[in-house]
Amino acid sequence: MDNKVRCDWNTTDEVYIAYHDTEWGVPVYDDRLLFEFLILEGAQAGLSWITVLKRRDGYREAYDNFDIKTVANYTEDDVERLKANPKIIRNKLKIKSSIKNAKATLKIQEEFGSLSNYLWSFVGGKPIVNHLKDFSEMQATSTISDKMSKDMKKRGFSFCGSTIMYAYMQAVGMVNDHFVNCFRYEELKNS
Repeated sequence: MDNKVRCDWNTTDEVYIAYHDTEWGVPVYDDRLLFEFLILEGAQAGLSWITVLKRRDGYREAYDNFDIKTVANYTEDDVERLKANPKIIRNKLKIKSSIKNAKATLKIQEEFGSLSNYLWSFVGGKPIVNHLKDFSEMQATSTISDKMSKDMKKRGFSFCGSTIMYAYMQAVGMVNDHFVNCFRYEELKNS
C-alpha cells in the first residue's frame, strides 16, 4: 500500500482502491461508458458498490460491452439468459430496467445528439466541485440529481431515483466529491 491520502470511505480492497484512484470522479463524455455506469448504478440499488464493481467484467460480457443499440433490442430470451448469469446481479426488475434504459437512451441520443449532451446539460457542461472535509458532509442527493431523476423518469428511464443519480453524478465526474485532503481532489478539481 502506498502513502497516498484517499477519501476515508475507501476500503482496503484493491478493486475499490483502483476504481477510486483512476475512475471515480473523472469526467466521462463517452455515451457507451455513460450508459455502462447508468446500468451499473441501477444494479447497485440496495447493494454496496463493491458488489457491483467486482462483477463489472461479467456485466460487460453479459451486456455486449454495453452497446446501447444491442441492449435496446434484447428480447425475453435475453432477459432469461441474463437472469441465469451468475456473473451479474440476477434481479429481473434491474435486468428489464437496463433494456428499458437502453431504449430511452436511444431516444435521448436522437433528441440531444448524445447521452453526454443531455446529462451534462444538468450541470452546465462542467463538473461541480465540492469542498468536503469528511464523510459527514457528503450528501446522498442534490437539487440537480432531483431534477435529473424527475426528467429521466418522464423520458422512460427507471432505476434512476435521485440517490442513484447523485451516485451516478459522482461516478462519471459530474460532481467532484473527493475529500479535499484526498490526492484525487487536486488532480480533478480543474478537469
